[in-house]
Amino acid sequence: MAGPLDAAQAREWLATAVAEARAGLAEGGIPIGAALYGPEGALLGRGHNRRVQDGDPSLHAETAAFRAAGRQRSYRGTTMVTTLSPCWYCSGLVRQFGISRVVIGEARTFHGGHDWLAEHGVRIELVDDAECASMMRSFIEERPELWYEDIGRD
Repeated sequence: MAGPLDAAQAREWLATAVAEARAGLAEGGIPIGAALYGPEGALLGRGHNRRVQDGDPSLHAETAAFRAAGRQRSYRGTTMVTTLSPCWYCSGLVRQFGISRVVIGEARTFHGGHDWLAEHGVRIELVDDAECASMMRSFIEERPELWYEDIGRD
């Protein structure tokens, strides 16, 4: 399991995911961004939720970052950084491929599968970033139909 992450490093990595979330929002999509970092801190891939833009229901932010990272021999020691607590689908991706740590911008607007991940040995770092929470709250107020579609609720 990955060790603790320095708070400054977590915020720096989160800034990459926040930039992705803003890009998704500017494109008319859902403002969730993610990035995958290697064991030594190199950025492997980044992306944002593109379900609306691409008409692809599987293209969540974590999936986009994972795909952008390309094939890796192993994902042990890697860190997935996401602006929002990962849903069950994305939590499954983290477990399936053995991603060691998840840095979460916020879990106020949505509490996904991060407790389950922690129970299964994934290190969870919850930043509780005000900007991430504000961006999601505003989006949910303005576009509740897209939000509920994204999380699989009617």
